[in-house]
Amino acid sequence: MPRQIILADDPEIACSLLPLTFTRPVSELLLGLSTLRSKWERLLPGEYSYITADYLRELYPNAEPASDTLVIASHIVASRRLADTVALLLPGEALTKGERTIAYCGRPERFIPYPGEVTSIEYAYDLFIHNAEEIRNDFELLTETEVSRPLSKTCTVIGTSARIFLDEGARAEGVTFNTEHGPIYVGPGAEIMEGSCLRGPVAILDHSTVNMLTRIYGATTIGRHCKVGGEINNIVMHDYTNKAHDGFLGNAVIGSWCNLGAGCVASNLKNDYTEIKLWHYPTRRFRRTGLQFCGLIMGDHSKAGINTMFNTATTVGVGVNIHGTGFPRNFVGSFSEGGATMGYSEVPLSKFFAIARRVMARRQVELTPEMERLFTTLHALTDINR
Repeated sequence: MPRQIILADDPEIACSLLPLTFTRPVSELLLGLSTLRSKWERLLPGEYSYITADYLRELYPNAEPASDTLVIASHIVASRRLADTVALLLPGEALTKGERTIAYCGRPERFIPYPGEVTSIEYAYDLFIHNAEEIRNDFELLTETEVSRPLSKTCTVIGTSARIFLDEGARAEGVTFNTEHGPIYVGPGAEIMEGSCLRGPVAILDHSTVNMLTRIYGATTIGRHCKVGGEINNIVMHDYTNKAHDGFLGNAVIGSWCNLGAGCVASNLKNDYTEIKLWHYPTRRFRRTGLQFCGLIMGDHSKAGINTMFNTATTVGVGVNIHGTGFPRNFVGSFSEGGATMGYSEVPLSKFFAIARRVMARRQVELTPEMERLFTTLHALTDINR
C-alpha cells in the first residue's frame, strides 16, 4: 500500500508568498521543470495530499496525519539526498534544519538534524533565484531515464546538443540553442518558432509556444500552455499565461491565466542601483529584499494592456486589469481595475467571472463551481487584498 504523505503549508510562509498562494497551496508553485509537489512525488513515491488554507481545501483536499504518515514542509524543495533521508523517518521522528522542521512522521518526539544543504521557497522571488539550480537538477533526473527526440538540422547549437531535450511532439526549427551555461528542455507538444534564441538553463513546458524572434535568457521556466515573445530573462511563468509580443520581462514570477499586452515592459533594476523593496502582505508594507534585481510579481487572472510600463519590483494581486498611460503603483491590490492616471476601482465578482470564463474557454478549460467559490472567498478578503 502506498505511503501516506502530506505536504503541509506553513501559514506564515504561505502568506509571504502571496499573491501566488492566494489561489494554490505552496507545493503547487512552479520551479525548474515541475511543481514543488511533483519533485517530491518523483523522488519519494506515495499517496500525496495537502494541509493548506481552509478555502483552498475544496480544490486541494486536506488530510489528517496518522501515526505513520509523513508530513513534509511544502516550501522545502526536494533533492535526492533529502528525499532518501525523509523516507527513513520512523513514527515519532522529525528531520530538522536549524530551527525549521523539514518533515516528521507521526507525533514528533525525536529530532534529527539534517547535515546537508536545503533549498526553501519563502518569498516569491526565491522562485527565480533558485530556478537555474532546479532546472539543472530536474534535467539531470529526466535524462537518467529518458532520451531526447532528435534536433532538427535547421537549428544552431552553441555548446553541446546533449544538453538539449526535446520531449514527445516538441518542435523547433531555425532556432539557436546555447547550452554553455545550462540545459534546455522543450516539453511535449511545445513549439519554438524560427529565429528564436534560447540561452540555458531554460524550460519550455508542455504545449507552450515561443513566438518568432523571441530571446530567452536563463534561468527561465515557461509553464504549460503559455505563449511568449519578446525578451525574457530569469522568470517563472505559471500555466496558461501569455506574454506573446515584444517587450522586456526579467526577474519575475507570473501566475496562471495572466496576459501581458503588446509592448508591455517591466523594469527589474532601479536607476540608482539601490536595494529593492517589495510589497510584503503579512506586514502590509514594502520590505527590504537584499536584491538588486527584481521585476514583476503577478497573481492569477491578472492582465496588463498594451504598452503598460511596470516599475521595478511591482506586485499585482489576483484578478487585476491594468490599462492606460503612466506607471502603475508598485502594489496593486486584487480585483482592481484602472491605471496610473485614472486611479483604480473594484472589479465586481460578476465581471471577474465573466472575463475568466471567456479567457479559459479559449483553452477549453471550464471555470468550475469549486473555482468560483474559491474566488468568491478571495473577493471578500478586502483587508488582505488591498
